[in-house]
Amino acid sequence: MLVLGPEGWRPLREAHEARAAGLSAAHRARREARQSHAVDDFLWTYYSLRPGRLARWHPGAGVALTGTDDVPPGYRETATGSGTAVVADPAAFADRCPGVLEWVSAVLGGVASRPARHDCFGLHEWAMVYRADERRHALPLRLGPAGTDAVVESLPVRCSHIDAFRFFTEAAVPLNASVPTRAAQPDLDHAGCVHVTMDLLKWALKLGPLVPGDLLLDCFELARDARTLDMRASPYDVSGYGHEPVAVETPTGRQAYAAAQRDLAGRAAPLRQRLLAVCRQAVAEVAGAADAAEVAGPVQTVDGALRRG
Repeated sequence: MLVLGPEGWRPLREAHEARAAGLSAAHRARREARQSHAVDDFLWTYYSLRPGRLARWHPGAGVALTGTDDVPPGYRETATGSGTAVVADPAAFADRCPGVLEWVSAVLGGVASRPARHDCFGLHEWAMVYRADERRHALPLRLGPAGTDAVVESLPVRCSHIDAFRFFTEAAVPLNASVPTRAAQPDLDHAGCVHVTMDLLKWALKLGPLVPGDLLLDCFELARDARTLDMRASPYDVSGYGHEPVAVETPTGRQAYAAAQRDLAGRAAPLRQRLLAVCRQAVAEVAGAADAAEVAGPVQTVDGALRRG
């Protein structure tokens, strides 16, 4: 276990808070002005993320802090050579969020174990407006409704991500090559999918204090870039936000989209491995603690004190 005193962890926390403030500045300004942004607001709304949460620094599992005023939620006290410190507690996380460590490990491990695909061309966003009377974003369609529908009907729709597929219009569902389900997610997610890349932010947020602050912010930045590609390749006209379209209705546009997918997948791979390592180490620690408790025997209450029998 690495032990950091105040002189070690305070600069890390301050640097994290400054970086997070920069990443959230535009969102905070829009919120103050009651303005919306169809591209950039997605990460904040879909993942129920607040700037304060992004700015909250954690050293990550296995790093103990001395010189703190209290024991933050999700931490426990631990003995060190010079006294006590606080460290993120995987057992407390597992108790509060049963099954999450195993589920995230299964999803991340599944993605890491199979080849990425680059043949969906972002058509999930097109399928979400196919023959629709209403749209999720108050933006014009680049090709108009009829042109958009024609693209969906002329190209194969190969969406494998449940959280994109579930927003398909009723008319678009039969056009998809498969029917993704939540239960099948560990077997279907792959590194080429922009939603799988964005989900690294979701997993980092779910794992809370077990994830180092720098990893959380790296996942946020990557998710932001994946979202930008997602909307540039969508049927919406996002030129008003300064984004050039990736015209996936053309062969050149599809080639550009696949190249951008490969770039995102390459950036995502080391972040995924770090998150997977966090999960697996936490699962092992929780299992080890359970084994130790079983050997020690049941907990008994004696004169108001908790003791092992």
